Amino acid sequence: MTDQMSAEVKVAVLGSGSWGTTFANIVADAADLRTAEGHKTEVVLWGRRAAVVDAINESAENPDYFPGITLNGRLRATTDPAEALSGARVVVLAVPSQTLRGNLASWREHIAEDAVVVSLMKGVELGTLMRMSQVVGEVLELPEERIAVVSGPNLAREIIERQPATAVVACPHEETVVRLQELFKSAYFRPYTSTDLVGVEIGGAMKNVIGLAVGVAEGMGFGDNTKASLITRGLAETTRLAVTLGADEHTLSGLAGMGDLVATCSSPLSRNRTFGEKLGAGKTLEQVVAETRQTAEGVKSSESILELGWTHGVDMPITEAVVKMMHHDMSPAQALLAFMSRSTKPERYGV
Repeated sequence: MTDQMSAEVKVAVLGSGSWGTTFANIVADAADLRTAEGHKTEVVLWGRRAAVVDAINESAENPDYFPGITLNGRLRATTDPAEALSGARVVVLAVPSQTLRGNLASWREHIAEDAVVVSLMKGVELGTLMRMSQVVGEVLELPEERIAVVSGPNLAREIIERQPATAVVACPHEETVVRLQELFKSAYFRPYTSTDLVGVEIGGAMKNVIGLAVGVAEGMGFGDNTKASLITRGLAETTRLAVTLGADEHTLSGLAGMGDLVATCSSPLSRNRTFGEKLGAGKTLEQVVAETRQTAEGVKSSESILELGWTHGVDMPITEAVVKMMHHDMSPAQALLAFMSRSTKPERYGV
């Protein structure tokens, strides 16, 4: 990323769901500040559905996810990925994690050779057990300094209303994250930087799984002690996995670890917590899936995350219980019994 990019840049956000739309709006709002400082930023949002794209262009609104919320007027949308990616120096990916590889294969020829690719996704790919940044690097054949991730306590509904929020921009190349930090900083969205890509990604992926577990406990009628225990032990589970994969333990006590975990597990705006709550209240998995409009990433990623942990010899009892509930017909009551019946251990075992 060069100094020229800081002065004039096109940002393409691929994915017009709730978080993709919200992040594109963040960048557009940030562009207003940069324009006042003499910089120029173009922001283009790609979406599959023509109706949504037309609504964004004609009325500055995404009616599917945020009816009544006015988006930044400089934000432009298109259904053509080639148009969105043409000349883009920063490419932001906001699609479901399990669809990333196929999407990248079709977009690859349109991504500029010098573009920096930023992942907003929080998952681990089924089969390969790759983090999203690894999928990006493999499919697009990019060096590490051109791959970054954004993660943190980022509930889209609150941020689209321009409530104050923070996040972490991570990339092993410090110059890259500093420039992205400048590009994404708005009056209400404050990004911090990190070079611990592994820790930030694992924190983001794991919080979805723990959010499902906390949601199940909520649906079963359990109180704050139970939920606090799941959050805390979930953080320990997350830290064990992340550190084993090479992360800095302290990353998991920050925004991309504890911060994201608390937001996901405590808010009714969280897709994963809400999904788990319905399951815990007695609905079948099929019923919850039919009712859930947005992707609850933890449902699918729980399997790959558990396999990733087992591959590296990491004990992951909460993730295991979630997988059994989501994919092996174990009832929430049986999952709770299995978790509480485990042998006693020191609090910091495995870390």
